[in-house]
Amino acid sequence: MRIIFFSALVALFILVSIFISGRVYEQLYSSSQKVEYGVTFSPRYAKYLNLDWQKVYTQILDDLKVRNLRLTSYWDTIEFQKAQYDFSETDFLIKEAGKREAKAVLVLGSRQPRWPECHIPTWAKDLTITQRQQKVLEFIKAVVEKYKTSDVISAWQVENEPFAYWFGENCDTPDIKFLQEEINLVKKLDSRPVVTTDSGEWSDWIDPMKLSDILGISLYRRSYSSLFNLYITYPLPVWMYPAKANLVKKLFAPNNQKIFISELQAEPWTNIGVLDTSLDEQVRLFSAKDLQGNVLYAQKTGFDSIYLWGVEWWFYMAQNGYPEYLEYTKTLFR
Repeated sequence: MRIIFFSALVALFILVSIFISGRVYEQLYSSSQKVEYGVTFSPRYAKYLNLDWQKVYTQILDDLKVRNLRLTSYWDTIEFQKAQYDFSETDFLIKEAGKREAKAVLVLGSRQPRWPECHIPTWAKDLTITQRQQKVLEFIKAVVEKYKTSDVISAWQVENEPFAYWFGENCDTPDIKFLQEEINLVKKLDSRPVVTTDSGEWSDWIDPMKLSDILGISLYRRSYSSLFNLYITYPLPVWMYPAKANLVKKLFAPNNQKIFISELQAEPWTNIGVLDTSLDEQVRLFSAKDLQGNVLYAQKTGFDSIYLWGVEWWFYMAQNGYPEYLEYTKTLFR
């Protein structure tokens, strides 16, 4: 009985210590901390929202004054026809960023930001996994060779959340050996840092951090659970993110150079498509106050780079009579 009591007392002491440490941590990392902001931009998502993607992209650069970007290179767009590369979309993104002296993390591979996550050309879907992996390597090589002379590229991101096996369509089973092969190829082709990304809430970060120079994590406060058919607000204290980062780095990835928030929720997570969700419902699910709250929460993690997720949606909402999202985010990039 004494052992049980003592164990319970120790557990209680640890919990209280963690709580107090967390409160102290939040006080130390106030919203006045200097943070570098960026956005992820997807031409595909902008087109889905019936926006002129080129116009919106230049507005992101000129009106919002964004200078840190995470950009896509969709395999099924660039290599729509086997062995025939059309770089026009990505060329525009890189060229316009260069005109404004912006910097970009360019995502490589088959798994890229935005649904369906795995953007595989039709011609590659019936290949064996081994054959498809070989084609992915050829595609990555073509993209890196195309853009490695550009000063815009600050880092290469290899795949997007490659271990998030539970999310996406037409995705192959996560393969750590193949991911290592992709990373090795990129490092052989260019000396810039390699980024990998992982779920901030649903993964341990160990493998992505071990494999890459820089780890990007997502940070979501509220999402929809199809399993329980309801919206879930994550009850995680802010200090859990840096504590987890420091622990994983110390135990498993001492050579990791940096951890940043590559995807901060800045739009609603709808249980159906955005265009199938009423504007009133979208505002209810994610108000401008929610956006500001997420930014303030992310600031307190202590990570000094935060890339927001949903810039296309801000323009969509402004176009439909809700300019408050753009008005707030303008204050972040000035």
